[in-house]
Amino acid sequence: MAALPVRNTGEAGGLLLGMENMKHFDGPTFEADVLHASEPVVVDFYADWCGPCRMMTPVVEQLAGEYAGKVTIGKLDVDVNQDIAIRYGVMGIPTLGLFRGGKLVDRLVGYPGGAGPIKDWIERNAGAAGSAAATDKAAAN
Repeated sequence: MAALPVRNTGEAGGLLLGMENMKHFDGPTFEADVLHASEPVVVDFYADWCGPCRMMTPVVEQLAGEYAGKVTIGKLDVDVNQDIAIRYGVMGIPTLGLFRGGKLVDRLVGYPGGAGPIKDWIERNAGAAGSAAATDKAAAN
């Protein structure tokens, strides 16, 4: 599929990558998709009107592709799913929550400025699954 030109630049534009790996969580499926998942799950608690949330979106999408099959990464709109945000004590957005074994094991509040700090946080908290992602990436380089 040919890339579409970006207006006024002459350069080829691309579609957002990683969207096929990005999950969208909501109330009816949260328990099955997050709490009963066999692998660690990172939930991006966000809102459409939140500027820092919009800045974090491409980073989270990129990481969803990198961790595919090892860590599930997805988004949960706090405006639509207020009960879930309240249940897990989300007081500010963006907040990333890492769930493992049906429990929230850690959170990262605010946009840390890029993928590096988020990857470090995932590696620290995802256990063996996250380490396997780092090993696979190192072997590919």
